[in-house]
Amino acid sequence: MNPEFWQTRWQEKRIGFHQSKVNLLLTEYFHHLSLPAGSRIFVPLCGKSIDMAWLAAQGYDVIGVELVETAVQEFFAEQNISPTIYQHTDNPAVKYYQGQLSGQTIILWVADIFALTAKDIGNTDAVYDKAALIALPADMRPQYSEQVRELSGNTAQLLLTLNYDQSQKNGPPFSVSSAQVEQYYGDHYHIREVANEPATIGSAPELEVTEHVWVLGNKQD
Repeated sequence: MNPEFWQTRWQEKRIGFHQSKVNLLLTEYFHHLSLPAGSRIFVPLCGKSIDMAWLAAQGYDVIGVELVETAVQEFFAEQNISPTIYQHTDNPAVKYYQGQLSGQTIILWVADIFALTAKDIGNTDAVYDKAALIALPADMRPQYSEQVRELSGNTAQLLLTLNYDQSQKNGPPFSVSSAQVEQYYGDHYHIREVANEPATIGSAPELEVTEHVWVLGNKQD
């Protein structure tokens, strides 16, 4: 997979992965992170997810990263926000949009996540990964998980994954097993599964999956 794949998906409006409602697993299990209001949440590969609006409504600042600028523009337009756009001081190909929602600051970087540094992202108190890990093929996931760890300072994560018979669908979203979660995160995090629930995704024929909710805590805490 390459950047052109995602650019094309957004250009052609083939964004079935975008949910029109706030993810119920987020609203039900986010409290496991025990974050006080005012905390800063990092959302990698964020698209235009309205989950970010929900986080702001709960009193959290949001810092997101999205490869496709159209997605970022649509997020702010759909939330009736007029953002300020800033260029990266060292990389003219990278920029971020900043606005206010529910009294909270939302910053969305338009960038390849691997082009950013922890200095760019700034301090974060938690990571919310709904659709990033499962959007990547297996050969990219170790590098991705390490990059998120470095960008976020190894802070706690709420991680959502899907598990299904991969032979029935050539992702994304890709199936991620419990063993793979351990492989990607086990060296640095305490991993706790807080839920697994049956679900269906896609249009007819629907694909039966199991949705997993993980809480990852820094082993050094």
